[in-house]
Amino acid sequence: MKNTFLLLLFVSFSYSQTNPAITKWLRNTTGITGRHYVSGNSTPITDAVAANVQTVQYSTNWAYVTTNCIPAYITGPFLDGNPSLATSQNGAIFKMPLNPIQNTGTATATTGGNIGLFINGVALFDYRDGVSWKNSTSSLAGGPSGGMGDGKWNRDAVVGERLGFDCAKAHPAMGNYHHHQNPSAFNLDLVVISTVCSTYPSDGLYVINPSVHSSLLGFAYDGFPIYGAYGYANADGTGGIVRMKSGYQYRNIITRTVWADGTDVLDGPAVSATYPLGYFREDYEYVAHPLDASYLDVHNGRFCITPDYPSGIYCYFTTVDANHNSAYPYVVGPTFYGIKTAVKVTSITESTTPYTLSNADFNLSSLNIKVYPNPAQEFVAIQSDMLADNLEVSLLDALGKVVKTQQILQGSTLSVFDLATVYNGIYFLKVADGKDSKSFKIIINK
Repeated sequence: MKNTFLLLLFVSFSYSQTNPAITKWLRNTTGITGRHYVSGNSTPITDAVAANVQTVQYSTNWAYVTTNCIPAYITGPFLDGNPSLATSQNGAIFKMPLNPIQNTGTATATTGGNIGLFINGVALFDYRDGVSWKNSTSSLAGGPSGGMGDGKWNRDAVVGERLGFDCAKAHPAMGNYHHHQNPSAFNLDLVVISTVCSTYPSDGLYVINPSVHSSLLGFAYDGFPIYGAYGYANADGTGGIVRMKSGYQYRNIITRTVWADGTDVLDGPAVSATYPLGYFREDYEYVAHPLDASYLDVHNGRFCITPDYPSGIYCYFTTVDANHNSAYPYVVGPTFYGIKTAVKVTSITESTTPYTLSNADFNLSSLNIKVYPNPAQEFVAIQSDMLADNLEVSLLDALGKVVKTQQILQGSTLSVFDLATVYNGIYFLKVADGKDSKSFKIIINK
């Protein structure tokens, strides 16, 4: 009996120490703080708020993630007049399930506010922004617009609030900084639909790389993991790497009088240049693709093998189109696959164990490093996959003299060199992690 107990204890401890819901959070081990832009000033302001995740504790069934909900990448500005800044959530504690369970009953709809947590402690919201059409006034109401809409034709925040997203495709609600969509910087999309990164360079949580399985980005409130835009073609991990595709498509409509399931509702505005298809969530319908495993289900996920879950698990994906622009329902939704059990708590009321292992080492040779523009004029940027530790970047002249040195910080992907005081010529960008280094030749021609 004693041996059985010890075996069970060992198995439980071993599983806990390898459960990604405990080990994959991006814990702040470097003291990095948040930074933000103010409109009209392209020099970021450093905040006295610790970024990323502060602590992770776990019990048999739960992980407790403490975070200020501030990323390491620069936030803002929010050019739609949003007066809010990304504000510390003062050590918020999120209670996340370690053993997620499929919901075999009626699916739970996603709601406004937090529906998940990214590994850097930043919140995930669903598609909505609280604005919907008000039939009696033939106008939008709710959310930033004020008042209350009918709730029948609900505005898609990713479309309706695009001007207010920063370079990382996120914005704050009453200070709570959050993503509604794929958290990769606008300027890295194949077709760039926002120019905010041009004036206020920043980055996102990860860099899309079509040649590898996307990294684990977070967890939904039902406990199931969230991955980036690319995964294995087949659920068993075979078939190469493909873009994971949303099963939702525009409905073939010119008026908004009924939902996709035929429900007759209060009318919304006709499809027009002002309110194009996709402006409202109800403009979409789900179409199954049983012969193509890269298409996701109604919850925007599927069961699959991933690098973090070699035995397989249900996973959500941050869907994008062929141009890497965010594609509805973006991450999770409009319903959860599993039983929604995660919750924000004010204290931990059970015995827990702190997760103290250091963040995993990264292999410099495997990082997806990009340098742009080249030739460069006003600035040159170097971007990599998300880092678990700081990475030193140096600008060297042709003789090997160090001209400038910066870092790509933990939880970030980008470093930008201002070239205002740098002469024309051939230079090198050297990236080093203390054990290895890589160099990239660039030309500065102003």
